[in-house]
Amino acid sequence: MAIRGLLFDFDGLLIDTETPSRLAYEELYREHGHELPVDKWATLVGTIGAPFDPDAHLEELVGRPLDREGMAQRLRAREHELCDLEDLRPGIEEYLAEAERRGRATAIVSSSTREWIARHLQRLDRASNWDAIVAADGDTERAKPQPALYLEALDALGLRPNEAIAFEDSLNGIRAAKAAGIASQSRTRSPRRSRSTRRICCWTRSRSFRSPSC
Repeated sequence: MAIRGLLFDFDGLLIDTETPSRLAYEELYREHGHELPVDKWATLVGTIGAPFDPDAHLEELVGRPLDREGMAQRLRAREHELCDLEDLRPGIEEYLAEAERRGRATAIVSSSTREWIARHLQRLDRASNWDAIVAADGDTERAKPQPALYLEALDALGLRPNEAIAFEDSLNGIRAAKAAGIASQSRTRSPRRSRSTRRICCWTRSRSFRSPSC
């Protein structure tokens, strides 16, 4: 059956918001004389409600309670500062244009909030180019690796699972797509670097998209 829809993860795939988030926490940990454990941080990518709590872990390392509200404000401000330097990933503009030319529906499927997604799409003038945007909005029961978000996206687009491809860069996202019965094109990365460690179908080694011919 022909592919009629392309379903994109958001953070780290369309825009590299994941590296700024990690860098903000790395800076915070180093201020307190410690290093962020990147293996545990990797479990947070693409989902919400994961067992690892970086704030609680830092408190354990320093041996005292910290001002979590103040930390959250600082982290978010720093995250916004770094994220606002990010553009769409190389090649994505061309990829989406080709998808539009071929009449394929496009959707964003993300464990983030709609507010977070909209903020970045608006600053990049890409807010109106999607047939659907599905976000977890803090609902851990719907967030990846659960299939709920992908099933909602299929319903919004009127597609069957075999009529769509999911583009993901995290294990949580790949698991969610698989659980929904959707084939995925994945791009996995080292948790410390945004550089690609795999090349599968539509990704090139330079982190750009090729023409959506697969």
